[in-house]
Amino acid sequence: MTEVRFARKQKTVITVISKIAERQSLPASCLVVIYGQDLGRRYLLDRPEMTAGRSASCELALDQDSVSRQHAVIKASAREVLIKDLGSTNGTYVNDELVTERVLKDGDLIKIGRTIFKYLAGTNIEASYHEEIYRLTTVDGLTQTHNKRYLQESLGREVSRATRYGRPLSLVLFDVDNFHNLNHDFGHLAGDSVLTQMAAIMRPTVRREDVLSRLDGDEFAFILPETDLAHARLFAERIRTLIAEHAFTFEGSPLKVTVSLGLAGTTGNKDGPPDAEAFLRQAGEQVAQSKKLGRNRVSG
Repeated sequence: MTEVRFARKQKTVITVISKIAERQSLPASCLVVIYGQDLGRRYLLDRPEMTAGRSASCELALDQDSVSRQHAVIKASAREVLIKDLGSTNGTYVNDELVTERVLKDGDLIKIGRTIFKYLAGTNIEASYHEEIYRLTTVDGLTQTHNKRYLQESLGREVSRATRYGRPLSLVLFDVDNFHNLNHDFGHLAGDSVLTQMAAIMRPTVRREDVLSRLDGDEFAFILPETDLAHARLFAERIRTLIAEHAFTFEGSPLKVTVSLGLAGTTGNKDGPPDAEAFLRQAGEQVAQSKKLGRNRVSG
């Protein structure tokens, strides 16, 4: 018997290594706008490269004079996400530090022009994104202090509590002297830098029960529960001195910065303003008095 064998025709499988490398999954990450236009907008970093700049062709298009046409590029690989400045005029900042190139870490703050992004990475960026959106309802993206909405809600509660239990409560309101001139002479990026530096100076002075908030523009406020006007005045003088003596700088240039402060207070015996808005208005009148008397002082 003759054994007949049939040869099976086999296909040659060619594996292109480079193509597999290109298909490696990018890390789950995104950028969220926490300060500037399109607040809360999310940019998924789902491409190997994304460019940020003033040009409409950029994936992260930022229509601002302080942003270069091709400002920075974000490169995402399977191992890391990296941001690289493209020789921009005003620089790229990560956590307030001027960088040429930086590997991003979860929670890093990236500033391009007057826009601040927060970098989110991890296994569940959807949850992280929603947490960040919730945080944006109470926190100012530029200074990382509480925002106006949070201050108004907190002040309303504290005024009611002070009245109900007969406890002292004070409010310190203040703004930067000649802030308009500073922006005009040095640009809005300098103004943003001053506000960020101010917040860093003031943050260590805040007790756990106090509230520090940025209201509008260059205006800030402290809510001081269990604090009468005499002690609030001492506190306000401390803030005034801290700021007046601090060596503010922007791009290597020294800046002289002072603030004018106003106080409002109640002992809780129904002698204070009836609501949060009246409390703010009273403190605002005292800020105006400080300006009238020559600035860089406390009134109230």
